Amino acid sequence: MKQFLKVLGLCALPLTFAAPAVADGTTDAVFSVAIRGITAGTLKIKGQEAGGRYSASGVLQSGGLVGLVARVKYTASSSGRVSGSNFSPARYDEKADTGKRKSSASMTYKGGVPSVSDYVPGPNVVKPSTQNGTVDPMTALYAAFRDVRRDQVCKLDVKMYDGKRRSQVKLSSPRSDGDMIMCDGEYRRLAGFSPEDMAEKARFPFNLFYAQTADGRYRVEKVVTQSLYGNATMTRK
Repeated sequence: MKQFLKVLGLCALPLTFAAPAVADGTTDAVFSVAIRGITAGTLKIKGQEAGGRYSASGVLQSGGLVGLVARVKYTASSSGRVSGSNFSPARYDEKADTGKRKSSASMTYKGGVPSVSDYVPGPNVVKPSTQNGTVDPMTALYAAFRDVRRDQVCKLDVKMYDGKRRSQVKLSSPRSDGDMIMCDGEYRRLAGFSPEDMAEKARFPFNLFYAQTADGRYRVEKVVTQSLYGNATMTRK
């Protein structure tokens, strides 16, 4: 999952989540992904909140012309507690199938501190014990793509830990764009990346577009970003 969003330049949408909470409910979204105008795959996100708890899942799968070259599939799930504006993950699981190899990883949390199933110390790897208050990639995606109130649009300043790396996403400057509201966004690599990665690109600007729903809330309809492979677009189906 996080590898795919790295292609988009978002790197799994980091969050410690600072946006206001919404009422209990469900999220069910499917996004078509294109890179330089070429269909690359789909991203599906489902989530539910009830009684102060949340659960979320996602599937990223290559498709179109890209799918003919490389069949890639990532699945992820997360669950935990939500209180006010704060998400507290309890568990995160991820499975990857690159067509050449399969792998899995998980994180559990105690007192807000993640523990990584496949953690291997290294010169660039961020220690889980230093990442109190961060959230996992799936929690980040669910938090970012669920419906919000009008006063919540474009208000996000969050961090995420994926088991190795720490990064940040900010949204700001809401303004009208036709029938939608557009935000300026920036993804920034913070720690755990190789010197080569940081030299290649440390920040990725993007724009996120909200549209009003029938119940008066706003939901993400489109994301446009600069990836390492050219301009990328996620469009809600």
